[in-house]
Amino acid sequence: MVQAVQRAVQVLKELATGTQRLGVSELALRLNVAKPTAHALLRTLESEGLVTQDVETSKYQLGPGLVTLGNAYLDSHKLRIRAVTWADILATRTGSAVWVGVMVERQVLVIHHASRPGATVQTLETGASLPWNTCALGKAIVAFLPPEQRTALLGGELPRVTGASIDDPEVLDEQLRGVREIGYASDNQESTLGDASVAAPVFDHTGQVAGAVALVGPVERFLDESARHEGAIATREIARSLSRDLGAPRNAGLSAERFLTP
Repeated sequence: MVQAVQRAVQVLKELATGTQRLGVSELALRLNVAKPTAHALLRTLESEGLVTQDVETSKYQLGPGLVTLGNAYLDSHKLRIRAVTWADILATRTGSAVWVGVMVERQVLVIHHASRPGATVQTLETGASLPWNTCALGKAIVAFLPPEQRTALLGGELPRVTGASIDDPEVLDEQLRGVREIGYASDNQESTLGDASVAAPVFDHTGQVAGAVALVGPVERFLDESARHEGAIATREIARSLSRDLGAPRNAGLSAERFLTP
């Protein structure tokens, strides 16, 4: 580990999680470093366009250079490249928005968003990050991780984003068992009030879970059991097609007994 690089990354993470711009003193305190060290890190990151300083307050925020890096990551991500067409097909078939997500540490990163068909204004969620336990995407992925990884995630922090978020590891573990049985996960206003989703896992050429595909929309669309089931089946079919596109074996996620024990 190179300490200077590690600290620079910590600066970016603090600015990414903060609700407002941060000053040198605040960042120095959060990083537990001297103010001159924090200032040197910020000035270096600023010279590369990764952070910017507000003229009026002298505080720092994330810079436009990160957008270029983020877009480069998305444009080169194999799952996203393969998922674009399939996500559009699913969105057209169901009339709902479609998200494609991958696990990054304990969060689900939305790497693609196919908008709901129609002329209504919609917020593009590509790049959004959600706690895995609060969304169908996360549950669909974690359900098919190796047991030791699943256990570690269940034993770690389980944030509550809304009043409906589930932070009980036993309840979540039971849900994950159900996901492995039926092949898809669901959430009901657990990450955003008024929204619900269903998601199915996507597997790569090694047979390991690579991400997930989800239908996302107003909770009213998912209240009817038959409509919810129909959407879940369509999502699972698209996820399987995408998995085959990635070279996954046909039995990926279906016949691996190692997933049946914690």
